[in-house]
Amino acid sequence: MSEFDLIRNHFSRIGSQRADVALGVGDDCALLRVPQGYELAASIDTLVAGVHFLPDCDPEGLGHKSLAVGLSDLAAVGAEPAWATLALTLPDADAAWLDAFSLGFDRLARSYGIALVGGDMTRGPLTITVQIQGLVPAATAILRRGARPGDLVCVSGTLGDAGLALRLLDAGEAVPEFLRGRLERPTPRVELGLALRGTATAMIDLSDGLAADLGHILAASGVGAEIRLPDLPLSRAVRDRLAADPDWGLPLAAGDDYELCFCVPEQKRARITALAERLGIRIQAVGRVQPEIGLRCLLGDGSIWDPGQSGYDHFPDAD
Repeated sequence: MSEFDLIRNHFSRIGSQRADVALGVGDDCALLRVPQGYELAASIDTLVAGVHFLPDCDPEGLGHKSLAVGLSDLAAVGAEPAWATLALTLPDADAAWLDAFSLGFDRLARSYGIALVGGDMTRGPLTITVQIQGLVPAATAILRRGARPGDLVCVSGTLGDAGLALRLLDAGEAVPEFLRGRLERPTPRVELGLALRGTATAMIDLSDGLAADLGHILAASGVGAEIRLPDLPLSRAVRDRLAADPDWGLPLAAGDDYELCFCVPEQKRARITALAERLGIRIQAVGRVQPEIGLRCLLGDGSIWDPGQSGYDHFPDAD
C-alpha cells in the first residue's frame, strides 16, 4: 500500500468538519480562514519512541496523547482549538496500528471540534509530530510574562501521576488503571484555559514538571515564587508513594502532567474557587509570587527543599 493510500485510508476523514477550512487534506497546503478580530495561536510538538513514549505502548492511547499535548499548549494561552496537521514517521505500514492510532486521535479531535487539515508520512524510527492551531480574540492571550508579586500560584488537577506510572513501568511493577490513564491519555485543560482569560496574569502547561515550567513563568516575568510542598495537589497513589519515599521530585519534576499552572491576584481567589466548582476541576493555590528572583520550595516545617534538576531536559549537558 502506498503512502497516499495510507493517508487516504486512515487520515482523510479525521476530526471535525469546519466552515473555516477552505481546503484541507489532499493538496500541497491547507487553506484556513482566520476570523477578523482574532489572532492565530500555533504550537508544534514531536514525540519520539523511547523518549516520550514506550515503543510498545497502546497505539490508540498514543493517538490521543499526541494531540493532547498540543491541546495543552493552546489551553495555556487561552486559545480555542481549530486545526491540526500530523506528520508520522513509521518503521513499517502496520494497518492495525494505524487504525488504532487514528481512532484515538480522531476521538479527541472531534471532542474539541478540531479539523485535521494536512500532514506527511515517511518511513523511519517511530516519530510523531503534531502542529496545532487555535484562535484567540486579539490581545486576550494569557502569556508567561504577566506574573506580579503577590499573585497566587495555582495548579489544576494533581501532580506526579504520570511520573509515578512511568516509574512503575520501568520497575516492571503493576500500574493502576488511573495512573496509566494519566500517563497515556492526559486531559488537556482547554475549558479552564478559556475561562481564565481576563483573570490569570500568567500561565503555562505542565509538561516538564512544576519546578521547571513555573520557572519559565518566573523568568519571563522577572519575579520569583515561594511554593509550599504540603499544598501540592496529589492523588492518593502519589501521596502514598511520598509517605514511603519522600522524594518531592516526583510531583515537582517528573513531568507529563499536562495540567495548568497559572498566577492570579489574591482578590480573584473567590472567582477561581467558583470556576473550579463550575468546571468540576480541582484547582489548588500552592504558593505566591515574590519580588525576589528564584523559586523556593518549602517543606511543612518551613525548611527549604532543593529540587536539584528542576525538570526534563533533552540536552542537559549542552553548553
